[in-house]
Formats: sequence, C-alpha cells, structure tokens
Amino acid sequence: MDDAAPLAPASDDQIRDEVAGWLKANWDPSVLTSAQAGRGEAYRAWIAKVVEARWAAPRWPVEWFGRGLSNEQARIVEREFARVGAPGTGQDRTQLYANTLLAKGTEALKAKLIGPILRGEIVMCLLYSEPGAGSDLAGVRTRAELDGDHYVVNGQKVWTSTAATADYGMLIARTNWDVPKHQGLSFFFLPMKQPGVEVRPLRQITDESHFNEVFLTDAIVPAENLLGELGQGWSVLQTALAYERSVMGEGARGPRSGVAEAAGEEPLIALAREAGVLADPMLRQDIARVIAYKKLNALNTARAKADLAQGTSSPVMSLGKLAMSRILHEEARLRTAILGAASLLEGPDHPRAEDANFLTLNAYFTSIGGGTDQIQRNIIGERVLGLPKEPEVDRDVPFREVRGG
Repeated sequence: MDDAAPLAPASDDQIRDEVAGWLKANWDPSVLTSAQAGRGEAYRAWIAKVVEARWAAPRWPVEWFGRGLSNEQARIVEREFARVGAPGTGQDRTQLYANTLLAKGTEALKAKLIGPILRGEIVMCLLYSEPGAGSDLAGVRTRAELDGDHYVVNGQKVWTSTAATADYGMLIARTNWDVPKHQGLSFFFLPMKQPGVEVRPLRQITDESHFNEVFLTDAIVPAENLLGELGQGWSVLQTALAYERSVMGEGARGPRSGVAEAAGEEPLIALAREAGVLADPMLRQDIARVIAYKKLNALNTARAKADLAQGTSSPVMSLGKLAMSRILHEEARLRTAILGAASLLEGPDHPRAEDANFLTLNAYFTSIGGGTDQIQRNIIGERVLGLPKEPEVDRDVPFREVRGG
C-alpha cells in the first residue's frame, strides 16, 4: 500500500496546468517506438513513472496510487495525455484486473499486486469460460477445494488470451456443490507459472493464436488470493465483467496491415475516397449511419462510466458492448462493399483488402468475448428495459443435482 498523504483539492485549471507541466518535463515521444517494438524497457520505464506520479489512475484514492479526482477532472488528465500522444493514464477505467482487485481484494493482496499490475510488471489473463460453460458462466465445473492454507484446483478453461505468458489468472471456480449454481462460486487470483497449469494455443480464423485452452490439474492457489467472500464469486465476476465490457464497448482492434490511412479523417470516408466511390449516395448513407452509431455509443459509454461507482457493475455497460459489436460488423461490411471485387484479394500486396477481410473475421471476437451478443440482449431486456426473465429451471437447484450436457 502507498502511504502518501492526501493531496490538496485543486481546481480544473490547476489540474490541467499540473499535468501539462509534468508531461512537458517528462514525456519523450521516442517512447512510442519502444511500445511499437513490443513494449520495451523505455516504455515500461515510462509507465512506471506515470504510476509513481499518480497519473495512471487519477480517480483512485491516494493510498492506491491515485489522486482522488472526480471523473470530470480525471478526464482533463486523460485529454492532456492524449494531446501529446502519451500512454499510461486512464487505467482506473481500462485496467480490469487492477480495478477488480482494488474493489474486491484483501488489503494484503492489493498491496502485493496493484502496483506491479499498473506498471505492467505482471501479465494477467481471464480463467472464466469452459467447454460446457460459456454463455452460462454460472455453470462452471472447475472445482477449487480447500487444503490447509491453499485451494487445489482441477478443471479446464478455454478462450484464454495471454495464458501462455500470464503470471496470474482471474479464476472463477466452484467451491460448493450443495447450493444453487450462482451461490457456490468463488473468485481467485491463480498463479499461472506452476506445474499444474498446462496451456495449449487455439488457432483462430484470422490465422492468429491469441486464445488458449488451459488445463488445471491439482493447481495450487493460496487461500489469501481469494477475492470477495467464499461462495460469493458471482458478484465479483459481475464487477470484473463490467470493466471488461466497458473496455470492449469503447474500442476495438483496427486494421493490421500497418498501411497508414488518411490522418484526421473517418477511415470509411478515406477508404471510399481512395476507391473513387465516395459519391455513391447509398454508401454515403451507410457511412453516415456508422459514424452516428460511433458518436452515440461514445456518449452512452461516457454516461455509463460517469454513473459507475468503483467496485460496482452496471447493465448499461452491455449497451456499449453490444453497440460496438454491431459497429464493427457494419464497418467490416462497408469496407467490403467499398472495395467491391477487390475485397477478394489478400496478402501484403493488397493491404486494403487484407484489412477488410481481417476486420470482417475479427468482428466476431467482440460478438463473443465478454459475453455474447445474445447474452447482452438478455441483460438489456431484463435489467435495463425490465422485461420478464427467461425461465431457468435449474436456478434454485443444488448444483450437484443439475444435469450436465
């Protein structure tokens, strides 16, 4: 834990002047070269400096590397960082692992891990989905059994990004089989680099291997790595998912060819101009619709985050996550339509087609990761619109009596 004294209140202008002055004295744009080369030593040193200066998570309490700023003043900090192109701030919005730990972890676990996570010294992954429990995460069958001062974990997880390099995984596992499925779950920070953890990569349709399946065989997690109360892992998971959906609703991967698009112009407009079809009234209407969706989603996401207190979850985040999924699919469709027959090409000699095809295939990641589009619609219908819940015949049945598929 950071034991610094509370910071004196400051006006918006004082915050803006302070962060601008700090950036002028410390920011070196050459750090970005390090970032693009795999986040090398200079990049990590910069992030550590941002954390030390309390700009990484300005909304957080001072004792946890923050400044206790309001959301409005934290946005001032983020705009100043963005103005000079400096990374590192806004982790109190985007760092789902540190946010979940701050909200639900013990004081000892927070003191041990929050700083290293913010500085990027610890790599994390998510151990949620299983072959038989994807959309219904409450149906996980990976078990964690107490043995003295630690839990022994056995089971299988799937669709796990960064599992091969992760130091810890945020694990949801079943610790009680004699209560209904939502009540018998617990949430842990599982050490990944141990003999009981086997990681196998999965080949994606984009010819990448960002995801893995993870086999847990008598893996050990210290009892002190429990987040929240024993058996209350479902509520911790909802907090973690809210942060994940918030990040996914705000942005997504762009083209991968590396070929620059027109600076300062909407990419779809630039592509249509380059392809000579910008005058097509139907394409112009479709492009305008996507731009409107983007603007509306940005406003909705900002509203949801402004109302979201630390450590809570909000069904409104599902609106942003679902909207981003639809935006990506529509933008991919439009790129293909703009290119026409040229979209059938691929490879480095045809970067625009390569990007269109990659974005078309990769859009399905956002439709699945963080809860499928169908799950988001259920959440929106039930928790935002107040529609009747779908029947769940196994909701109040002890989990050991639930029939498996």
